[in-house]
Amino acid sequence: MPLASLTEYLDKHSVKYIVISHSPAYTAQGIAALSHIPGKELAKTVVVKLDGQLTMAVLPASFRVDVGLLKKATNAKRAELASETEFRDRFPECETGAMPPFGNLYGIDVIADESLANDKEIAFNACSHRELIRLAWEDFEKLAKPKVARFAAMRAVKAA
Repeated sequence: MPLASLTEYLDKHSVKYIVISHSPAYTAQGIAALSHIPGKELAKTVVVKLDGQLTMAVLPASFRVDVGLLKKATNAKRAELASETEFRDRFPECETGAMPPFGNLYGIDVIADESLANDKEIAFNACSHRELIRLAWEDFEKLAKPKVARFAAMRAVKAA
C-alpha cells in the first residue's frame, strides 16, 4: 500500500490527516528527530508472533516491546518478535520496516500500547522511510480497531 493508497483509504473514511515528508531515516527515533515529533507521539509498528500468528504491535518510538507484558496482555502461550523474512511478503507495497499500523488492511490483528491513547494525535510511517502520516488517535482507533493494552517498556539508557 503506497502512500497514495493509504491516503485514499483515509479520504474514503473522511479522516483528516497530514503527510509529513522527511529525508530518509530508518529508525523510529531517527524519524522522530528529523520530523520534530516527540518519540512518545511517533508510533512505530513492530511485527510480532502471538502463538504463531503475525500481529502488529504499535507503540511509541521511544519504547520497546516487552515480550513478557505482551504475552500477558494477549493471553498468548507464546509471544516473540517476528523476523523480517517472516513478514516482508505481507507488505509488498511497503519498504521493509515502514508499514503503517493498519493491520486490518493486511489481514493482521493490531495491538496498540495504551500510552498512545493518551495523546490526541499519532504519527506513523506511511509505507516508506521518507513519509509519515499524522492523524487523530480517535480516527486511528476507529479504523484499525486495535486491542489496547500495556506492553511497551522504556528503552534502557546506556551508560556513557
